[in-house]
Amino acid sequence: MAIQVDVAILGGGPGGYTAAIRAAQQGKSVAIIEMDKVGGTCLHRGCIPSKSLLRSAEVYRTILQSSKYGIAINSEHVTYDFNDVQQTKLDKVDQLFKGLQGLMKRHRIQMIHGKGRVTGPSIFSPRSGAIAVELADGEMESVVGQHVIIATGSKPRSLPGLEPDGKVILSSDHALELDKLPVSMLVVGGGVIGVEWATLLHDFGVQVTVVEVGARLLPGEDTEISLEMTRQLTKRGIRVLTGVQLDTESFTVQNEGFTIRAQTADGDVVLESNQMLVSVGRAANVEDIGLENTDVKVKNGFIAVNEVGQTSEPHIYAIGDAIGGVQLAHAASHEGIVAADHICGQPVHPVASHLIPRCIYSYPEVASYGYTEAAAVAAGFELKKAKVPFAAIGKAIISGHSEGFVKVIADKVTDDILGVHIIGQYATELISEAALSGWLNAAPWEVGMMVHPHPTLSEAIAEAMLGVDGRSISL
Repeated sequence: MAIQVDVAILGGGPGGYTAAIRAAQQGKSVAIIEMDKVGGTCLHRGCIPSKSLLRSAEVYRTILQSSKYGIAINSEHVTYDFNDVQQTKLDKVDQLFKGLQGLMKRHRIQMIHGKGRVTGPSIFSPRSGAIAVELADGEMESVVGQHVIIATGSKPRSLPGLEPDGKVILSSDHALELDKLPVSMLVVGGGVIGVEWATLLHDFGVQVTVVEVGARLLPGEDTEISLEMTRQLTKRGIRVLTGVQLDTESFTVQNEGFTIRAQTADGDVVLESNQMLVSVGRAANVEDIGLENTDVKVKNGFIAVNEVGQTSEPHIYAIGDAIGGVQLAHAASHEGIVAADHICGQPVHPVASHLIPRCIYSYPEVASYGYTEAAAVAAGFELKKAKVPFAAIGKAIISGHSEGFVKVIADKVTDDILGVHIIGQYATELISEAALSGWLNAAPWEVGMMVHPHPTLSEAIAEAMLGVDGRSISL
């Protein structure tokens, strides 16, 4: 007999489990079909484990730089045990995993472990969806939901000719499981994942080269952010090459590593390293999940949905990385809430993708909200803007992290905040004030005139907000 629920969710990552909790809170019976563990890529192979490694790298870097704070440590005797670093990561993941399992039980959400495929309308109702689940023991189970939410997430993309083997060529999944670090690493891709891994590895003493096919690192961020990131990485000793075309046919494994030829603006070069980390984005998991049994449309590799997550079959929703847009855990969670609320007949609050805060947990950190300057100009806005360096902020100088800045762009006509871009210490924590300001439709002067405590890094936001009208005390 099929398991019948109000909402069947295919995928137990941040989008899936958030949607499940939201629907359960409103009295719906819910089942999650997950082939691995609840928490998905974010908890087990992405956000959480990578940030644990980044934190360990930060502690190690801080200790090595302790003389900046008047603390004498013999750096020759400061070491790290990467096995212990990895165990710390696993402990943090396990702690959060147990908490999430508890949430599933508390909200009476059924967890069905197996590989699910949508099989089309249920025999019980043409407006419900059936999911066939292959369990671990090979047995089959059928789950029928009055509504179905597809939250199957994504996987690392690969480059033709440079497919990861887990030994010499790594994906980000492989990198998370390294038992020891190489002497050198070539990071292919200068986006979010590539830059995070580049700074993490460098902090642990790995010789890092980053190659990016585009004209600049972090192509989705404001140009000034990209330029500052390149400057800081280069200053720290990370080699950055942009506008690079790799000759995949020249890839040769030899001795303890490999060589590969690359075309650059300055001519051809031969790159040599122990290992290669391919970080060129993520592809939606839309294959082999039964979409061919439905009228659900896939466009450019992603499931097509409307503003509330509905597909071309109104009882089937899709959220998270599977629909593209901003492929971030918090975006998936919000999309899950919107879908669940719509299913439950509640008011919904979709958010335009450019208004979702974006965070990069590298060193330095980057965070942004709203339009980049180029995008705002392209959209036809008349701009006013300001940029306040952290070097003008007392707390940044005290902390020893005075590089970077806060940049604010606003509409000269309406005084609306169009974008906020931060590069520097704790940027990912500071961005929420900017996002809240935009959500509440505050004008820059309103944010700037709010009394910010001193000394704090948040003063940089206040000063930049005032700066768009020429009223900053720091400029």
